[in-house]
Amino acid sequence: MAYIQTVGEKEAEGFLKQLYGTIIESRGKIAELHKIQSLHPKSIVSHMDLYMTLMFGKSPLTRAQREMIGVIVSSENGCRYCVAHHSASLSHYWKNKQVINQFIEDYTNVGLSHKDLYICQYALHLTRYPRDEYQKEWVEKLKEAGLSDREILDVNMVTSYFNFVNRIAAGLGVELEEDQGEGYKY
Repeated sequence: MAYIQTVGEKEAEGFLKQLYGTIIESRGKIAELHKIQSLHPKSIVSHMDLYMTLMFGKSPLTRAQREMIGVIVSSENGCRYCVAHHSASLSHYWKNKQVINQFIEDYTNVGLSHKDLYICQYALHLTRYPRDEYQKEWVEKLKEAGLSDREILDVNMVTSYFNFVNRIAAGLGVELEEDQGEGYKY
């Protein structure tokens, strides 16, 4: 159970009720992550705008690469909620839950491309050591692996987004939905 009060669909009024309706129409249902922000509905709008821009907006990164970053960062942070949601999303692209489970356990042994391997290594490094003096060297490694500056920016922003959202979910006790994060429209 969440550590703070939340407003459910049935109790929602005014702007929050409208917002929930819009989310249900576009995504199929309300995620617990949205409900945890229900006491500050405008934050849900800003959060969703950022999420849609980073995860679904135009990018040189594929959708699968962005979900891969979400899974690896969330796994490192121990955010069961985000791992479940984004491994379900990743399965739409990889189509192999066994490989996704192996990826979560040890991403180095699932046959990632050289580029994807570097993306994962950088995402983990940035998650573990955000103040590290080696960030510039990591950016150089990404360039050597063939990533453009725009790709590096997007990897950094998706990594940063998941560190942000993992702290909301874990820090406020967001529980995984009964359907384990499955069944959303993507």
